[in-house]
Amino acid sequence: MAILSYLLTRVDLLLYVTTCIALFLYWINGSKKSSAKMPPGPKPLPLIGNFHLLDMKRPYKSLMELSEKYGEVFTLHFGSEKVVIIAGYNAVKDALVNQADDFLGRPNTPLFRLIGNKKGIVFNNGESWKTMRRFTLSTLRDFGMGKNTVEARIQDELTYLIEHFKSHNGKPFDNEITMGNAICNVISSIIFGKRFEYGDPEFKKLLKTMSNNQKLGGSPKIALYNYFPRIMSLFGVQKEFVQNISELNEFILKRIKQKRKEFNANDISGYIDAYLLKQEQDQALDKIEKYFNDENLTMAAFDLFTAGTETTSTTLRWAILLMMKYPEIQKKVREEIQAHIKPGEMPTVDDRRKMPYTDAVIHEVQRFCNIAPMNVPHATTKDVYFQGHHIPKDTAVIPLLTSVLYDKTQWEKPYEFNPNHFLDGSGKFVRRDAFMPFSAGRRICAGEGLAKMELFLFFTGLLQTFTFHPPPGVSREDLDLTPETGFILMPLPYLLCAKPNC
Repeated sequence: MAILSYLLTRVDLLLYVTTCIALFLYWINGSKKSSAKMPPGPKPLPLIGNFHLLDMKRPYKSLMELSEKYGEVFTLHFGSEKVVIIAGYNAVKDALVNQADDFLGRPNTPLFRLIGNKKGIVFNNGESWKTMRRFTLSTLRDFGMGKNTVEARIQDELTYLIEHFKSHNGKPFDNEITMGNAICNVISSIIFGKRFEYGDPEFKKLLKTMSNNQKLGGSPKIALYNYFPRIMSLFGVQKEFVQNISELNEFILKRIKQKRKEFNANDISGYIDAYLLKQEQDQALDKIEKYFNDENLTMAAFDLFTAGTETTSTTLRWAILLMMKYPEIQKKVREEIQAHIKPGEMPTVDDRRKMPYTDAVIHEVQRFCNIAPMNVPHATTKDVYFQGHHIPKDTAVIPLLTSVLYDKTQWEKPYEFNPNHFLDGSGKFVRRDAFMPFSAGRRICAGEGLAKMELFLFFTGLLQTFTFHPPPGVSREDLDLTPETGFILMPLPYLLCAKPNC
């Protein structure tokens, strides 16, 4: 008490002691935050940042190399923008699963504004995204996602695809447009309630436009536009990309208008019908629903249509190329098919449980081919403290999927095509946590269930019917596994021969 009385009579000393205590408490409480700076990274150059460190045609490879030097979490400067790279299974899982809400956003980049303008599912954010994704997943389930109804649609389309392959009579042909046509017809039946004939000129043009745009989307000039939009716009580098998006949207809008004209609440045949029904129900209840507008409908259909076509068709094209490259693996798959599926019967989803080797091959195709190496960029939804680093709100984040699918700590032979990655010692199928071709967490691909069904049924049905060979004069060693430049890693153009099995 005497000391306290003395301090109270000495204002100057009281202020000094109080200040020291406050500074000590600030140091104790703020030590974590003060040490949690932005993740480290290479020193940027003026104007261009770290672009000089990237192979612009294969940026994911450069990011893998940089992660070896700077660790699992590091910062790069793209122009004036800071982007955080997260590499390796443990770090990517920590961000997308354990801290899912912190990394839930999408960055507001010029490229994303060109594509989605904050609408739909893939490039949307906040409550609008949550509402659209929830409605989409519910609607897809209603239309039989993962059930027999979708399985029957895939089997029907498989029949058309097999007949088209047979029409080449064992002669060499390119399967890019045909495979895209088949996969696109499955998602078209879900969105529009109809399929398109393989020879339909409008549909063939549409598939070429989608393929062209995904290649442009991963090109160096579009990457530069994304970070230097004003300068690159002077050269018009984005014009073809924008024109392609416009053509795709026109195709979708045309069918939405037709669906609206023919709408019957008692005959809901696809995603668009279900959306129109939701709008009608809200209007009947005088409910003002700010998210179920026509812009969100157009973009959601765009997202489902494009994403539901390119990724699965590309994976199947890689699968056929790899079967020609490794005929011994193709032979083992065919033997397992013959052992479990009777001649003349279509494969079913239930067959997958008794065909571990075929299932392992399909999974290994997805892992090895790594078709979406950069993922779709995420963004922080608030100031985040992640693995000892501070990442400010609205920072663009790239969870590098290639670093997960090729993580040396998770895969015995990451750079080899090896179905044994998914088999145990007794030949049973083994699930692997580091298998993330669809990403992970709350932003995981909405069409994952459909894609898995399509991959198994199409792959199994094709290998049940055909043996695939390179064209005459081309050896298996000549087959090139180098991917094309693009946002999705597609195989280089190749020809195949489909010989019907006896």
